[in-house]
This record gives sequence, structure tokens and C-alpha cells, in this order.
Amino acid sequence: MNNIFNYDNGFFRAVNKIVDGFWASILWVVFSLPIVTFGASTTAFYYTVHKSLLGNRGYIWRSFWSSFKSNLKQTTKIWLILLAIFAFLFVDQQIMRQFLEQGSKMGMLYYFFHFLLFFWAVWCVYIFTYSARFENSLKNTMKNAALIALLNLPWSILVLVLLLAGMLLIYVSPIAVTFVPAGVMCVYNLFLEKIYRKYMTEEDLKKEQELDWEKRY
Repeated sequence: MNNIFNYDNGFFRAVNKIVDGFWASILWVVFSLPIVTFGASTTAFYYTVHKSLLGNRGYIWRSFWSSFKSNLKQTTKIWLILLAIFAFLFVDQQIMRQFLEQGSKMGMLYYFFHFLLFFWAVWCVYIFTYSARFENSLKNTMKNAALIALLNLPWSILVLVLLLAGMLLIYVSPIAVTFVPAGVMCVYNLFLEKIYRKYMTEEDLKKEQELDWEKRY
């Protein structure tokens, strides 16, 4: 009976994880509302999920706020560039759509721009999760994220599927925004960390192994 009310048992740990997931999702939504801070918010979100929610190191708010502040300047610049790219692709897609409706062969480019928009969404995920795990210049961050996405295409397809599924769930039930983002980010963390470790230095890998050991014990 005493074990039931022990805060270290599995039940209470699971409840705490769920509550932390809600809290992390809400922080991401609130800090993304200005739109221009979406990049910094998403980077902080992944960092928090990796370090605190799944890594059991530090508090949700402290981890989120620390990452948000440290990455705000660069990730905001990246996000503005990504928005400009999105606008360009979207406008061209709509133009090609009109050609397609008119029966023009040129309209087939509509599907090409549709594909590019999907890749843009996947690229965004890689950029902001990469930014949460590596320090690099703006140019190299965007370039490396694109290369990693292309070199790990099967996982990139999964990134897109999970992203679309999460968006659909939130569209069908807006209240899902309080827990779906954390769930999706947790799944991302499971396989993105395996991908990112392939590109870490030996020193970084050693640090990761030490953290894994601390987490286990």
C-alpha cells in the first residue's frame, strides 16, 4: 500500500512525464505565437524534450528558457529566411496550379513545387532540432540540415508523416495542441538522436555516453 503513494514509483513518474509534456507543449505554443520567434521556440522545445523530458536533466522551464535565449538571434534569422523561401515556393506553386487548370504542360511543375514545399517542412524540422544539438554558423546549419535530411531520406519521410499526422490531430481537435507537439517531438528525438550521433565528434560522443550513464543510474 505504501508503494502506491511513493512518488518514486512508476505511476507517479509517468504522471510527472505527462504533466511535463503538457507544460513543454504549452511553452512552445506561447513562445511561437509572435510567429517571428517560431524558430527559437521550436529549437528550445526540442532541446527541452531531449534534456529534461526524456533525459531527466534539469527543469522544463529552465531548459526551455535557457535554449530560447541562447538561440534566439540566429534561429530567428534562419526562420525569416525560411519564411521567404516558403513564400517564393508557395506563390510559384499557385501560379503553376493555374497553368495546370488551363491544361498547360507547364502546369506539371505544380507537383514539383508541391514536393519542394514538403521538403521545406522537413528541412525546418532538421534545422531547428540540429540547432538545439550543435553550435554552427547560420549558413552551415542550413546546409548541414539539408544534407542530413537528404542522406537519411527514409527517416525524413517519417519526419514528414509524423508532422502531418500531428497537424491533422490538432486541426481535428485543437485541444490536442497541449500534448501532441510533445508526443511528436519525443518520437523525433528517438531517431534523430541516432542520426545526429553519426555526425558528432569523438569528444561529443564521449559526453553523450557519460550523460546516458548518469541517466541510467
